[in-house]
Amino acid sequence: MTDDLSAALADPALQAELLDTAHALADAAREATLRHFRSAGLAAETKRDDHFDPVTAADREAEAAMREILARRRPDDGILGEEHGTRPGTSGLTWVLDPIDGTRAYISGCPSWGVLIGLDAGAGPVLGIVDQPWTGERFIGGFGTARMERGGAARPLGVRPCAELAAATLFTTFPEVGTPAERAGFEAVRDRVRLTRYGLDCYAYALIALGQVDLVIEAGLQPYDVQGPIGVIEAAGGIVTDWQGGPAHRGGRVLAAGDARVHAAALELLSRA
Repeated sequence: MTDDLSAALADPALQAELLDTAHALADAAREATLRHFRSAGLAAETKRDDHFDPVTAADREAEAAMREILARRRPDDGILGEEHGTRPGTSGLTWVLDPIDGTRAYISGCPSWGVLIGLDAGAGPVLGIVDQPWTGERFIGGFGTARMERGGAARPLGVRPCAELAAATLFTTFPEVGTPAERAGFEAVRDRVRLTRYGLDCYAYALIALGQVDLVIEAGLQPYDVQGPIGVIEAAGGIVTDWQGGPAHRGGRVLAAGDARVHAAALELLSRA
């Protein structure tokens, strides 16, 4: 992030504009995704030949709706989206969009998918949203804000204390994703925690920010899979890194935690993978 951009982002007026834009994006994606969710005629195609990597009309329509808003409101910003690729910008800001994180859950009628929006200023997200349209929950983090909104009410977000792995609740999508070596790294942590649950996609990250779970371990992620959650978790007091303790905003292997102590304990095991 340049000094000029950093100074600009400290302006409350710009922060309010960016927050308002992020909400408008989430609203548009919510409308598009709910139009198709649990509908009888929803079809899924696969984006890859070697395994089932689904995409639906809802994915494409939701991202297109968000891009249309950005073209009007923030034409100088860049865009990185899962379905429609990259549009370079000149402002130093890039909107990182995943219109449906958890398409497998979406096509199965399971409400653990979500819309992810991150605003990257060059070194990671300064603002993030995880939106679950079906439950009406929106998790927002950035610019001094960490809250969940639902049904016109809001509550603050905050991670919970967890000093050691033996007391931790862990979420993951393993063994569905990851190499054998990565799975072994995950299992080294799994064998030491109190409780492990599988699935939930982006919703698991939101639960860290809500103070309900302690760890999420993933691998094989793209920037659009993680930038929205990073913004929310960090605003709520948590920590998100790669498996070596470095930045995670580019994706890959990701470790998210509510408490720095349990993060360090998990990192010590994962760093060997």
